[in-house]
Amino acid sequence: MEHHPSAPVIPLSVARNPGPLRGTIRVPGDKSISHRALMLASLAEGRTRVTGLLEGEDVLRTADAMRALGAVIVRENDQWVIDGKGVGALQEPSDILDMGNSGTAARLLSGILSSHAITSFMTGDASLRGRPMRRVTQPLSGNGACFATRSGEKLPMAIIGTGDATALTYCLPVASAQVKSAILLAGLNARGKTRVEEPVATRDHTENMLRHFGVDVDVALTPNGGRVITLEGRASLKARDVAVPADPSSAAFPIVAASLVPGSEIRLPGVGLNPLRTGLFTTLREMGAVLDIENERVEGGEPVGDLVVRSAQLRGVDVPAERAPSMIDEYPVLAVACAFATGTSRLRGLEELRVKESDRLAATVALLKVNGADVRVEGDDMIIEGRGSAQGLGGGLVETQMDHRLAMSAIVFGLAAEKPVKVDDTGFINTSFPGFTSLMTALGAAL
Repeated sequence: MEHHPSAPVIPLSVARNPGPLRGTIRVPGDKSISHRALMLASLAEGRTRVTGLLEGEDVLRTADAMRALGAVIVRENDQWVIDGKGVGALQEPSDILDMGNSGTAARLLSGILSSHAITSFMTGDASLRGRPMRRVTQPLSGNGACFATRSGEKLPMAIIGTGDATALTYCLPVASAQVKSAILLAGLNARGKTRVEEPVATRDHTENMLRHFGVDVDVALTPNGGRVITLEGRASLKARDVAVPADPSSAAFPIVAASLVPGSEIRLPGVGLNPLRTGLFTTLREMGAVLDIENERVEGGEPVGDLVVRSAQLRGVDVPAERAPSMIDEYPVLAVACAFATGTSRLRGLEELRVKESDRLAATVALLKVNGADVRVEGDDMIIEGRGSAQGLGGGLVETQMDHRLAMSAIVFGLAAEKPVKVDDTGFINTSFPGFTSLMTALGAAL
């Protein structure tokens, strides 16, 4: 009998309304900070110990890449121990650097590699290979590095770095923490002062962590509300231990679920409260969410607190475009909240969502429509006519397009909806939120 190999099993999920969500869970460490902790510790002189590191696939790819570049990185019990190489001392990798699904890792590492006199090759999974790299390769080419990409400025990519990099002065055409960070990291091993101007303040984890490792970073406000960040090249980083706070972008999913499912009350300890990351918390409060912060403190240069969330009837909201950088990853799950709210919501200025892991704007619209929500796009704005209840919502099959945040948003929709929601592929959730399903189940979710 002829043998046919089995087709790969796709981890289809079904989410349904479980009744109240209750309990305490700690969401994984902040992904943005975890990437930066590994990269900067690898560039530091001495030994750094990191606690709370996100052990998702994206971050583990960064760890593998920094090992390939000469850093010694080992996991000891609940800590990650990194012996750094020092700025300018990275070694040429013997194989291709595979960044998996992580655009953050690929873009930030491009900045580091551009100002080291080594040649490297970078690729990623199918999703990452479809994302544009020009936003970093174009400015970084100005420091003397050379990049060779596929057509459309896409991975795989060859990076021929320079050991005599010129410090860049660059004005970001659109707000992007990834591009800003790539240029700043390139400037660590460049001659002279690197200067980046951003039109709107974006997440500043790179600046905070550079300071934590002893780099003098200057930030000045511009008259139009932007910022100018400067640092002196040929910098020396000194090893410093890092405590990674829980990721506010990951916390967004249980927060919205608990807000929407009647009778819910959950606690999320140790969540990062960087003001350039908490746009969703501000928006949910404007919608009437009950979101309290207890035990506020500072850990590793970042503000942290314990969140307590109780269910509430949400109302529609008009989110200004200038808030987008502080919540760019949270729009899919915010759109879910808006579908259940009372009244009309308008989410403005979402052009950046078109170049995420998927065209996240189109995919979010599709997620809502297939589950009965009334949503449309006008220019770069998403308009959602809220149902005001769970009645009539759900019942669809969501195509996640290998996007972890869409998969989690679809699950949240199913937990709040009248009818169960099917999700075509949940495997990619582990890139940013390992253990998502088990943590949500611990709160009472029906998955």
